[in-house]
Parts: sequence; C-alpha cells; structure tokens
Amino acid sequence: MNHSHRLTIAAVAMAAVAWAPGAAMAAKNCETLVLGSAISLTGKYSTNGEHAKNGYEFAIKKINEAGGVKVGNKCYFLKVKYYDDESTPARGAQLAERLINQDKVQFMLGPYSSGLTKAIAPVTEKYRVPMVEAEGASRSLFNKGYRYLFAVLSTSEQYLASAITLAADVAKKNGKKPSDVRIAIAVENDPFSLDIRAGVLEDAAKYGMKVVVDDKLPRDLSDMTATLTKVKALKPDVLIVSGHSKGAATVTRQVGELKINVPMIAITHCEAADITGKFGKTAEGFLCSTQWAETLSYKDPLFGSASNYEKEFKAAFPQYKNKTVPYQTAQASAAVYVFKDAFERAGSFDREKVRDALAATDLMTFYGRIKFSKAGNNIAKPMVLRQVQNGKYVVVAPPEYASHKLVWPRKAM
Repeated sequence: MNHSHRLTIAAVAMAAVAWAPGAAMAAKNCETLVLGSAISLTGKYSTNGEHAKNGYEFAIKKINEAGGVKVGNKCYFLKVKYYDDESTPARGAQLAERLINQDKVQFMLGPYSSGLTKAIAPVTEKYRVPMVEAEGASRSLFNKGYRYLFAVLSTSEQYLASAITLAADVAKKNGKKPSDVRIAIAVENDPFSLDIRAGVLEDAAKYGMKVVVDDKLPRDLSDMTATLTKVKALKPDVLIVSGHSKGAATVTRQVGELKINVPMIAITHCEAADITGKFGKTAEGFLCSTQWAETLSYKDPLFGSASNYEKEFKAAFPQYKNKTVPYQTAQASAAVYVFKDAFERAGSFDREKVRDALAATDLMTFYGRIKFSKAGNNIAKPMVLRQVQNGKYVVVAPPEYASHKLVWPRKAM
C-alpha cells in the first residue's frame, strides 16, 4: 500500500503554515497528516459542536507552531477534515464511512455527544481506525469491547453524583440525616443523561435519599414547565438536571420565570450554555459539573498550566473573551494532544502500532491525567463541581480541589 496515500498525507498545505508561523522555517520539510471528524455544527448540539471544533483547532495551532508531530526523521503538521453531522446519529455514521472510505483518513477525532459517538464507534471499529474522542461520556460506550475507541473524559455517571455526596454532607452539618434529603431529577432521554440519572440514583440509594420527581425532559428541551411545577409543589432539597446546553439554558431561564426555590440545583453544561451571561442573577448558586477548570493545578509542556491554556485560548478565539472557557473545548484540545503523544511513541503511523500506543497512554496534561482502562475510558481524572458565585464559576467540590466554600442554600428568588 502506498504509504503517503494510506496516511492521507499531502504535500505541505499553506493553511497549516498560516496556523504555524513559528514553524514556518521548518514547513518546507513537513508533510500534512489529516485527521477526520464528523461534528455537530448545526442542530441541537451545535453550540457544543462549535466549542469542540475550536478546541481541536487550538491544539492543532499549538502543535504546529511547536514544529508539528515528529515521527522518525520527519515532521508532520496536523489538519482536520470536518463534516457537519447535523446533530443526527445516522448522519454521523454516514460521514464516518465517508471520511474513512472516500477521504482515506486513518485516524479520527470524536463527534460531540455520547449519542453521536455511539453511532460512529461501530464504523471506526469495523475499519480498525483509532478514534480519540473527547465529548462522549456515556459509560455504555465502554462495555461493547471496542478496541479502537479512547476517551479522554471522565464517564457520565460521575458528573453529578458528587452533588449527592455534597447534599449528604450539608445535611449532616445541619443536624439532619442524609436519608432526610429529597431529590428531583429531570434528564434528556439520551445515553449521556440517562447515565447521569443512573449515577445519581445509585448514590442517592446509598444514602437512603428519597427521589420525589424522576422525569424525562421533552425531546426539544425547550420547556420544563411540567417538571418545575411538580418541583414547586413538592419542595425537594436538590434538583438535578441534565440536558446538554439547551437543557441547561431552559432550566436556568424557567427557574427564574417560575420562581423555583430549591436549596441546591445541580446541572450539566453551565459554561457551554453561558448561564451566567444569559440569565445573570438567576444562575447564582447553581452547581455545575465540570471535567476541567482553569484554576486546577494541571500542566504539561505544550499548553503549560490550566490557567495558561485558558489565557492563550481566549487570545486565539476572542469570542470567549468575557466567558468561562467550556470544558468541552479543553478536552477536545487534550484529545489532539493524546494523538500527538501516541504517534511519537509509536514512531509510526501504522494504525495497529498507534492503537497500541494509545492503549498504553499515561500522560499528564493541562486538562488532567489521561490513562485508559482496557475498555478505553479515562480512569485517571476526577470530575469537579463548580458553583456560580457572584457571576463567576468557582470550584467547591471535591474538597481537595476546592477554591471556595459552598454557598447553601441558594438565595430565595
């Protein structure tokens, strides 16, 4: 098989050089390695699809500026071929086939969401194409025996389980039993959110907590009135919501509109939905699960510290200037970095050698430590909880990573 054809390596692209002014002198000696990605640029996941794409592009910029990927005596600039999967699993699977069969990509970056990853993974597995993904957290992805799927993020059942532990701690501090805590849950009917529900139910059961509301969100995620009316009547101690960016925006807006006073509200995708920018004081006190925070003490030789990553990313993408950089962006950058590390350790672009190098990954990054289980999920990095305090996201749990104390209860509206 023609080696350069197999890698989809073209002669150096001027686009890569434009991204890499620091490496311009070396450019004439570098080739281009094209990775593939079907990503949600339209449809209900488009907000996070854009965040993920920007994370990929920033990592490529940093890698190319630093001289690219070095394999043997050659250097390679990275580039990604993107297609819009329209937030539709069937379309994602179709595009994965197209990237592999028509565009001849040999390595894939993941799509956004567990549902889309679930659709694409059988395709990459069939063709033995290694995929490093950053946005599919459902634990159901990692019980299928996939050998070519690797995920840099913590799995979804961990996302909001820490909120249950926090609620138990608060109960004890206030002279109550954890079993007195009453919980309301509302989640999207998708693999990611259903896993979050499972994790919350498991942790609630450990403490003997009572679940008083257990609802599925409407398909379009635009109205939670039915659930919130129940919440208002039943007065739970904790409200848990998972519905990606759209669900996060809907719950924050409607908690304000309907004047819902729950002492603890914990949701996913706060930063990606920009709940502080869009809903101001309504978002105060919300707990937000996050894979990463710029205040954490992680660092690596390419991106520097977590805080340096945030600073440089905002300089490269000014549209984030007055916002918190979403963890979806950081983990997308980490996925590209993992590929660079694996290519260089493999010393080859042979897919089996790269797959084996990925499986042996043990890498400290600005995003946290990345080490894969045999199933391909990252087993080395914890989830953290941030709380909106005075319009800013601050880490409040787990205690060893906390920069601030929990504000409890949320102020009545």
